Amino acid sequence: MISKKNFAKVSATLGAVALGVSATATAANADTIYTVQSGDTLSGISYKFAKDNSMVNDLAKKNNIQDINKIYVGQKLIIKSDGEIQEYNAQNAANANVADNNTQATQQQVAQPQQAQSQASQSYTSNASGSEAAAKAWIAARESGGNYGATNGQYIGKYQLSASYLNGDYSAANQERVADQYVASRYGSWQNAQAHWQANGWY
Repeated sequence: MISKKNFAKVSATLGAVALGVSATATAANADTIYTVQSGDTLSGISYKFAKDNSMVNDLAKKNNIQDINKIYVGQKLIIKSDGEIQEYNAQNAANANVADNNTQATQQQVAQPQQAQSQASQSYTSNASGSEAAAKAWIAARESGGNYGATNGQYIGKYQLSASYLNGDYSAANQERVADQYVASRYGSWQNAQAHWQANGWY
């Protein structure tokens, strides 16, 4: 038999637990306006929100994307907290509790390791010239707008290289060096890398 005192304790505990669950559910229901950034892919966006590629087809279908390999910088999507995807329009944006991902991107750039500044004194000169240099610049423009400080999840810098390739050194010189090495080993030339990017939307 439960005494009134114990019943009050049990009721208070259950009420607090229920309130905590309710508060957590409310906080988790914020929708997000996602603005496509340089270097984004549908699979990358899916991975950001679902931690796998399960949203790729829904992203394409609900946003009238004909080719899943082609999305455009600045394109906006609303991704609901329950994983539902809606095309961005003024009415959806007004009705949604949104957390614009540009704020998150700015916070990531501010939190970027200080190593890029401390190691910027190192120098590296790429031997790409002529059409190779043009292909290299074309890829950099598509990947980051030419910004050494750009971040996109695990991808860092001007050429959106995996952080694991850069080994913690995000300096401009190291980004140039690693990009040249990566392209030479994977594609043989920047022109081949550009052709792959044009065919697939990534390199």
